[in-house]
Amino acid sequence: MRWPDELLESPDLQGAYPRLSDVQMRTLGAHGERRPAHRDDVLFAEGDPCAAFFVVLSGKVATVKGYGVDDQVIRVHGAGRFLGELNVLTGQASFITAVVAEDGEVLAVPVDELRRLVAGDEILGDLVLRAYLIRRSMLIGLGAGFRIVGSRYSPDCRRLREFAARNRLPHQWIDLEQDAEVERFLRRMGVTPAETPVVIWRGELVLRNPTIAELARAIGLPAPSTREAVCDLLIVGAGPAGLAAAVYGASEGLGTVVLDSVALGGQAGTSSRIENYLGFPAGISGGELAERAMIQARKFGAELCVPAEACTLREHEGHHLVTLKEGTTVHARTLLIVTGVRYRRLVVPGLERFEATSVYYAATAFEAQMCSRDPVVVVGGGNSAGQAALFLAHHVASVRLLVRDGELTRNMSRYLAVEIEQHPGIQVMLNTQVQRLVGRETLEAVVAEHNVTGERFTVEARAMFVFIGAEPYTRWLANEVALDSRGYILTGLDAARSGRKGVPDSTGRPFPLETSRAGVFAAGDVRNGSIKRVASAVGEGAMAVRLVHEHLQLRG
Repeated sequence: MRWPDELLESPDLQGAYPRLSDVQMRTLGAHGERRPAHRDDVLFAEGDPCAAFFVVLSGKVATVKGYGVDDQVIRVHGAGRFLGELNVLTGQASFITAVVAEDGEVLAVPVDELRRLVAGDEILGDLVLRAYLIRRSMLIGLGAGFRIVGSRYSPDCRRLREFAARNRLPHQWIDLEQDAEVERFLRRMGVTPAETPVVIWRGELVLRNPTIAELARAIGLPAPSTREAVCDLLIVGAGPAGLAAAVYGASEGLGTVVLDSVALGGQAGTSSRIENYLGFPAGISGGELAERAMIQARKFGAELCVPAEACTLREHEGHHLVTLKEGTTVHARTLLIVTGVRYRRLVVPGLERFEATSVYYAATAFEAQMCSRDPVVVVGGGNSAGQAALFLAHHVASVRLLVRDGELTRNMSRYLAVEIEQHPGIQVMLNTQVQRLVGRETLEAVVAEHNVTGERFTVEARAMFVFIGAEPYTRWLANEVALDSRGYILTGLDAARSGRKGVPDSTGRPFPLETSRAGVFAAGDVRNGSIKRVASAVGEGAMAVRLVHEHLQLRG
């Protein structure tokens, strides 16, 4: 790279680039190795896993986007600053390159040592975690990482972009509808329309319309492998209940594996702000809550695998076997099912035609970007719909909230309803239901009906967000455990009354969260009778681990 004669250190932004204290430097120095750093040395490269936590002792180090191609310097760091971002703690590949810009010296601390140190030093741990969370958000905003090249009208393009957004993976989207030159270039390279979208990684790896699993492998996300050994606790689902169980299970010595088909955080992970969760008076986004829990779980040794979709469950020689979509089978002594719920789809003509481009079941930064400055409608009267409306109101031209009931507070928390009613960018339309969707390639309007007067009217909308209740995600269980008439998993006394054969019937069994099969537990939204709140799900996840211990002790 060509460096300017005078390279200035970048200022600290929002606590993203703090300087370590002398005490912290000495603590880290006792566990790391001092290394000379010469100009143009690469400390870690885009696409490679980060094996060490680097601290600049002297000289300067630059973080670079597109090293060797674009050579865009993101930040410059001097003595006392540490490098890297969230990937250092999660095990993902690096999304940027660190290059020595001025001769000096660095300290390299093995990542395992770093995890141990921050676990025992609350101040250092908070400093590193906060900085890494902010840096990840900044990288996403800069468009660092891999590139997704495809059309906004392509369902496959949306599939890849949603996966990247839900997992907070830094990336850049190049819309073929807006950049004809890129489309011509792909054509010259022999890329057919059927092979788009294309993912470009490190300027050299090109994936043509990859599966989610292929993309995950390319960027270093940990994937499940065929396990000869049997884990103590297998958790299917990584929402709040699953992540809580992972933290408590791993911290208490259980060999713990967590699987999720989409992303860590579950439905809570799609929430822009959770305002009623204990301990966060200013609220916290679902994505940040999931990232913090993931780091905790990994710190204690839990193995988290995404994407990993469970397809079947069976029992063999006292163990629970879960087969995944990729064909891998995971063996476990105990199983916790926390697969949550999936939002219901509207039953309206033409829905399928617009689902790939204009209909959404979550409201995150990704969806807000997709419909920025457009009018949108939000359908639903619960807390999820309310939170979505408030979030979108800050990003789109206008929000109309279509509610089937005559009162906003019937299914929505009062504090949320008041906030919505007072927001100038949200129009609440009560007693209103969607009847028809209008548009060609993308949505242009919805035809709605007032369910009291019968009046029909057209509402302009470029996107529709649907939050009309949910159904349990239990189809993959087939007939392996007892379910209620709606598909929710029966536990405890309800499981005992199910009439199924093989239900544990010793004193106190089934345990409160135990299903009709001994050693298989359920928690969170997927369980019959659960309270649909984040705090409740976290509590059930922790409680399930206590019951897992009791089951294992009884088995000897």
